[in-house]
Amino acid sequence: MSGAGEALQGYNAALLEALAELRARRDELSERIREEEAERGRLQSRIAALTERLARSSERTAWHLAARRQLDASIAESEAAYGKVRPSGIGAATFLNAVWKGRRCKEVLQEPKVGGELV
Repeated sequence: MSGAGEALQGYNAALLEALAELRARRDELSERIREEEAERGRLQSRIAALTERLARSSERTAWHLAARRQLDASIAESEAAYGKVRPSGIGAATFLNAVWKGRRCKEVLQEPKVGGELV
């Protein structure tokens, strides 16, 4: 029975060694999982920050587009008034009113500020 006992001990030792290797692989995978989860958390934080920046940029762009449309309308109105004044020599008041409106439009079009900084 000594041969059978030695064989069992050999199998037992091989089994324990295989279990130790499996545990070591599990520990390596656990560490990789922790690293990946940490990276995922960092990426999610960056996504949130970038999403906020994108929203602010979109708001600024929309505001600038609206301001440009107002300026385009003011310019068109001023040019139309100037076109009437120039050939006839009359209607200077109309032209000056249009220019004055353009100046007021410029004052209205000051970029909005939130918390002391430009939006």
